[in-house]
Order: sequence, then C-alpha cells, then structure tokens
Amino acid sequence: MAYRYEATEKFWTGFYGLGDSQKESVRRVWKIFRQDPFDARLGTHKIHRLSAHYGKTIYSVVVEGDLRVLFYIEGDIVKTLVVGTHEVYR
Repeated sequence: MAYRYEATEKFWTGFYGLGDSQKESVRRVWKIFRQDPFDARLGTHKIHRLSAHYGKTIYSVVVEGDLRVLFYIEGDIVKTLVVGTHEVYR
C-alpha cells in the first residue's frame, strides 16, 4: 500500500530536542520506514496499553537502544506521534 506520512508537532519537538547522532539515527530509520513501516529491520510492534487507551492500534519502531518512534495508521495515512525513550509509552 502507498502511504502518506504526517507527523505531529510533538514528534517534531521531540526530534529537534535529540542530539545530533540520535537525529541521524532517526533519519536513517526514516528512509526504511517510508518504504515500509513494518520492515523487519525496524522491530515494529504494537503497544497494547496505548492502543487500548486511544482506541486505535499504536505501533512502536526501534530507532536505536532505548529510542523509539510511535505511530498509528488511519486509512492510507501513517501518523507519527512522538520520538523518545520508553517514557513515550506513558
């Protein structure tokens, strides 16, 4: 499926707050993510607690170490919500 991608203001705030090496890691992962958000290299997985809370399936992508990007899919739109450590799961 051909997705369109949108990011929340919270995502961009988190991204610009990262260090240079972390920003580069996000950019590297973004290239893969844009081709397929479920590519096995991304370790994409559901976050059940957040999904139940928001009433839609929330996914997490592993960027590096403890750094994650959360997103959901609505129709043909992939909406990136936030980037950060496991604290974003709260």
